[in-house]
Amino acid sequence: MDIGIGLPNTVPGTEGRRLVDWAKNAEAAGFSTLGTIGRLVYANYEELIALSAAAAVTSRIRLTTSVLLAPLYANTALFAKQAASLDRLSGGRLVLGLGLGGRDDDYAASALPTAGKGRRLDQQLADMKRIWSGERFGHAGAIGPEPVRRGGPELILGGAAEASFRRVALLGDGWIMGGGTPEAFAQGAAAVEAAWKEAGRPGRPRKLSLAYFALGSGARNHADHYLLHYYDWLGDVARQIAAGAAVSTEMVKSYAAAFASAGCDELIFVPTSASPDQITLLAGAVL
Repeated sequence: MDIGIGLPNTVPGTEGRRLVDWAKNAEAAGFSTLGTIGRLVYANYEELIALSAAAAVTSRIRLTTSVLLAPLYANTALFAKQAASLDRLSGGRLVLGLGLGGRDDDYAASALPTAGKGRRLDQQLADMKRIWSGERFGHAGAIGPEPVRRGGPELILGGAAEASFRRVALLGDGWIMGGGTPEAFAQGAAAVEAAWKEAGRPGRPRKLSLAYFALGSGARNHADHYLLHYYDWLGDVARQIAAGAAVSTEMVKSYAAAFASAGCDELIFVPTSASPDQITLLAGAVL
């Protein structure tokens, strides 16, 4: 199982220079990917821009939106162009993780309805694939640049409903669980595999998950402070999420082993602190 690390793009107060240095140090430490979390109504850095900064100072590590809320990017042609640009600039390292999101305020701020967002995502995916395939849209031809990988960047789709699993099988390259236990991951992974087989897809979908962490001095306080704020809208559920964060080397190792046993192909540990020592502490625990 590959081990990735998140950029602290949603940790309030993180300076731009810290994100850039984080990306360089994460690659040097040997992590498989840099992940980002998407949200609109929050003091976070937008994902494609944050990963563009990371792309400029790295050469190997994958760049994964985990996940970007695609329906908020209502101009699909422009969104496809932005993603292809990042993919091309990074030498084909973009992994486009997409989801619907669960916060109504992100949609309200975008003047978009929440109703029908799943259908809109399906249409977006189909349209982006047409764009990335080089279809002509005017006298000048296709909407470029051409992605490095034929057909576009790798598409990893989130969601825990049957419709989400079917979407992966019909339109994606893999699935990502946004958070939860290894047992929940195993159940979702089995459902994705079943949908993939039913759709007659060759091979197998790549399966990823996220897990929050904080290590070192004050780890529990860092995790609680960030996660209770970030998930405040969920009420008591926020406390459950915070309690599940890996806050010791033993917990990190245990999570990694459990997700690997559940069939996870890549586990992205998402930081709850932007302190640079989080990279070396995590690397020491799982790499």
